[in-house]
Amino acid sequence: EDLGMRHRLWVYSGRRGVHCWVCDDAVRKWSPALRAAAVEYLTLVKKYFEAYALVGQDILGSPESWDKVLALVPEDILSGVAGSGGRVCTGAAGSTVSTMSLDHRAQHRELLQGEFPKKRDSVQRWELLKGRMERTRVMGAGRSSPCYADWEIMLQFCFPRLDINVSKGVGHLLKSPFSVHPKTGRISVPLDLQKLDQFDPFAVPTISSLCHELDTAGDDGEQEDGEETETETEPKRRARDYKRTSLAPYVRVFERFVEEMECARRGELRRRSGESWGA
Repeated sequence: EDLGMRHRLWVYSGRRGVHCWVCDDAVRKWSPALRAAAVEYLTLVKKYFEAYALVGQDILGSPESWDKVLALVPEDILSGVAGSGGRVCTGAAGSTVSTMSLDHRAQHRELLQGEFPKKRDSVQRWELLKGRMERTRVMGAGRSSPCYADWEIMLQFCFPRLDINVSKGVGHLLKSPFSVHPKTGRISVPLDLQKLDQFDPFAVPTISSLCHELDTAGDDGEQEDGEETETETEPKRRARDYKRTSLAPYVRVFERFVEEMECARRGELRRRSGESWGA
């Protein structure tokens, strides 16, 4: 919405991803540079950091993993909060300037790393790190500027990973809606945003389940329709049978999207025609 995109179709990939198909005429003409800039702009912080990253992925569970996390925290902040008396100033863009001697930064980082093994798990280690970041935000402007490195860490680990290469590449290969995921067999189905809380990716139709449903629908249709089915061509019957499968509601979501897009396009053409007539 911030970028003026109106026609957006969200499609489940069939495994663990989600595709956003933007069908605005103006956006389709964007250059790769504009597309890359749009991906960079889409930056949000996801909730449930503790359950997802600390418990589920155990990002502070070993020295190797917590070293990667500490690398996201400016050393000036680590050393400044460690209690050496140096003053830390954080710029608007996240850059830091410290009056502390550069020779002591590694020492303070080692001190913080030395405290992590004393904690039982990732949750306790995170509380230690977060407490130090929060301390910079309550110490007062006379001693240090606030640091939000804990928020940056949550962003790094929890923000949905956008595939910038797919998003910016005009000629990149994409799976279309209703294609079959090669590893799971699930159908890539459009998502109804009004019922997103009810969506279960494990309940999505698979190619096997659809084949079974189509066979069942075909047998039932022949019994119900009798002579009418005999005169109906096979392609038409198959096209009608999908409505009797679990794929039908997803097809309807797609049809509504196309109908709304066509309606908006006709309105735009009428508007342009009126402007040309008036001119």
